[in-house]
Amino acid sequence: MRIVAAGSSGFLGSLLVDQLRADGHQVVRLVRRAAAGPDEVSWQPETGSLDPAVLAGAAAVVNLAGAGVGDRRWTASYRRLLRTSRVEPTATLAETIAAAPAATRPAVLLNASAVGWYGDTGDTEVDEQTPPGEGFFPDLCRVWEAATGPAEAAGVRVVRLRTGLPLHGSGGLLKPMLLQFRVGLGGKFGSGRHWLPWVSMLDWLASVQLLLTRDDLAGPVNLVGPDPVTNADFTRALGSVLHRPTVMPIPALALRIALGEFGNEAVASQRVVPGVLNRAGFQFRHGDVRSALRAALAPLR
Repeated sequence: MRIVAAGSSGFLGSLLVDQLRADGHQVVRLVRRAAAGPDEVSWQPETGSLDPAVLAGAAAVVNLAGAGVGDRRWTASYRRLLRTSRVEPTATLAETIAAAPAATRPAVLLNASAVGWYGDTGDTEVDEQTPPGEGFFPDLCRVWEAATGPAEAAGVRVVRLRTGLPLHGSGGLLKPMLLQFRVGLGGKFGSGRHWLPWVSMLDWLASVQLLLTRDDLAGPVNLVGPDPVTNADFTRALGSVLHRPTVMPIPALALRIALGEFGNEAVASQRVVPGVLNRAGFQFRHGDVRSALRAALAPLR
């Protein structure tokens, strides 16, 4: 399968491209610099610039583009970047796909989104049928997902990947936590009662591969593990896997002072379940957080 990928240099994108190529797919990477090889194509999504010929004959487009949510404090300028770095690439791809002749148009667009769609849901379990929550990130996800509209209106199967917290030692949630936990200073965030929608990296990759080929699956799909846990339970599991104590809680106020608005997201409760994947019969390799953490950290020990 020929797959065009945007956002392929990021944490998830680089792992996905490696997996797709290992499975024998041809991956063409969209990059914002000069192309460095035959498997790269330069594009400028902020100006809507993408050569339609790049998509001609591709079976699928995967878009994971977007600035890192936890990379910086959420200043006004960084909030703008979080929005534009997601919405502009999505709109450019969706409009280019829609304008392509039907005979050469990609059959599917897998477009990144996030469980941030739901906002803070407390202890309430939510699935793909739940409407968006309130706040900056739910509003961003709503606009982000809506930008796929032109491709969907043109008859292309569009899947919106509402990704949770993928567990892998090289990035995401775990990377900044490992040093603190390994020196015995790990602990829960705030009260620890908020829910974390984790997913093992193997299951995230496998679910994306499933969605590339399952013609009956479209719309939002929660890419999360089958058993969400509270932050306190996650902390205990991580400490157990690392054989380290977890007695140094981080007060919620300290998170808000250190991280600004993103500190609120760090203690938001999201009890998200993978409704679509469960109904599709997806078999999770890691059904509990402890086994997912062991798999994530095995290469790093």
